[in-house]
Amino acid sequence: MKLSEKIAAHISPHPFYTFEFFPPRTDQGFENLISRISRLSTLHPIAISVTWGAGGSTKDRSLDLAGLTQSEYGIDTILHLTCSNMLPGMVDDVLRAAKARGIQNILALRGDPPRGEEHWTPIDSRFTSGLDLVKYIRSSPEFSSYFCIGVAAYPEGHPNNETDEEGNFDILKQKVDAGADFVVTQLFYDADRFIDWVKKVRSKGITVHIIPGVMPIQTYSSFLRVIKLCGAQVPPKIMADLDAIRHDDKLVKEYGVCLAVDIICKITEGSLVPGVHFCTLNLEKSVQLVLESLQWADGGPVVRNQLIADSPAPLLHPPLPRSDLVITPSNATTTAANALTSKPILEVEPPGRGELNNAATWDDFPNGRFGDYKSPAFGAQDQWGGLGINVYAVQPHWGDPSTIEELTELFQDYLDSKVSTTPFSSSPLSSESETILDSLKKLTSKGLWTVCSQPAIENVNSTDEIFGWGPRGGYVSQKGFVEFFAEERVVDQIEQKIQKEGSGWVHFFAANVQGECRTNVPEHGRNAVTWGVFPGQEIVQTTIIEQESFLTWKDEAFAIWAEWASFYAPDSPHRTLLDKVRKERWLVSIVHHDFKRADALWSFLLDEGDHL
Repeated sequence: MKLSEKIAAHISPHPFYTFEFFPPRTDQGFENLISRISRLSTLHPIAISVTWGAGGSTKDRSLDLAGLTQSEYGIDTILHLTCSNMLPGMVDDVLRAAKARGIQNILALRGDPPRGEEHWTPIDSRFTSGLDLVKYIRSSPEFSSYFCIGVAAYPEGHPNNETDEEGNFDILKQKVDAGADFVVTQLFYDADRFIDWVKKVRSKGITVHIIPGVMPIQTYSSFLRVIKLCGAQVPPKIMADLDAIRHDDKLVKEYGVCLAVDIICKITEGSLVPGVHFCTLNLEKSVQLVLESLQWADGGPVVRNQLIADSPAPLLHPPLPRSDLVITPSNATTTAANALTSKPILEVEPPGRGELNNAATWDDFPNGRFGDYKSPAFGAQDQWGGLGINVYAVQPHWGDPSTIEELTELFQDYLDSKVSTTPFSSSPLSSESETILDSLKKLTSKGLWTVCSQPAIENVNSTDEIFGWGPRGGYVSQKGFVEFFAEERVVDQIEQKIQKEGSGWVHFFAANVQGECRTNVPEHGRNAVTWGVFPGQEIVQTTIIEQESFLTWKDEAFAIWAEWASFYAPDSPHRTLLDKVRKERWLVSIVHHDFKRADALWSFLLDEGDHL
């Protein structure tokens, strides 16, 4: 059913809501997401939406997921569709495939900006913006009457667009005048500013339904990434509240639920908007808690959250002086830590065994790149379906490398903080990485371009400024690991060294773009490299390196080389170099299990007698 028709027919004591999901990166994550969507459907969303990767990079999985939810589970589904960088004919193919699956709702988006000024993958020149996509669908006898079309709006301005506020209103009106039926907004955290924006939109004669995007805060670090990505303006009080609890994941998540409730109550007062669009990040608990707090899940009345409205610091414990954070480990904590250090932690999952991490922790500690690949949130994407790290635009400070030495210099400059990003790192070096900076520099100077790493630590307080995570009163530990690009001869040397001298303490994965993979990790082996021990809980493992997750990241990493190369003209020295690197280098990931010795990994790799 068309979303516009469902909104018109919506009869309820509260506004409607929709849920947004992205297609997981792995088959196991996909299967588990279907179960998650099935559970969340009992909350009676008016529809769900499925995101679309840049340039159609998730085309098959997006269509598979949207097709399942629409045709097999009977949940009205909105398929996101971007047009930038789409190959000729792909838009028609997708629209026909959606129609065949009974999908009647499309969210028409521009997608990522063009990658480069002149030389890049050919695209269909008919589609350069969301407006072009709306016009095309509405002008097509095949699609015009069938699809209900939504478009995006940016209450605080498009993060990649210098257009002023009036220009943004003009663009939105053009999309609506071209045939858009509804508007979904970018996420925001300033409710008052959003309300003012809606009033201005209405004053421009735009009358279609506006559905605000709401993303409950999951972790402090992910919140910072999201607001940077979206250019969201956050009120000082909210930033101060979060800063006070930034080291306690549990409190941050609770605050995120209360904040979402408060924002929704404000923006739905007086029927300003008819409903809300939840950006779930494929997580479940926070959205469910928000709806329960609103009393929407069972059709109850909307209740304003006075904790957020009136309290200077809702749901927060006041920050303690640093001296008060010293907590003596309990016997249970010490025993658990000793058990972990008695031998390398390498879980091998026998047939029929349960998860290394219980599925419940997937929401408590949302997965990053090395989370559990079975989680629906593995490889989390941004709101509009981006794939994580991507080369959106060549940065001038990367230079135009045409030699191996110039590439090495770029990675060295990043470690020296002379440049703030690389194609593989979207933010400056973290304070955690700075603790192993000398070792990273030595590796990079050898032509081993490091792209990910962490130091070994043992039983650090969970509120530690650099390494802490999770709730207060706990201790966290992690093994040292490093990931880098290397020539095949170096991979040979490393593999031989690990066989001769690793003594079971060192495990590795290495893979190239052709799909060859080397490892000494047993089949189904799973390296838990970050874990925490907290009062009243089982040991929580938040970072896991295993073959499935490594290979998923490997594909993305080599795609970045290809994308970077596409900025340059064919046969140019820059493109020739980057293509050669992609074809010949290997991605290597090494873990040393002795986390009691901070230098264990680095002394093994940087042995003065070796010549890697």
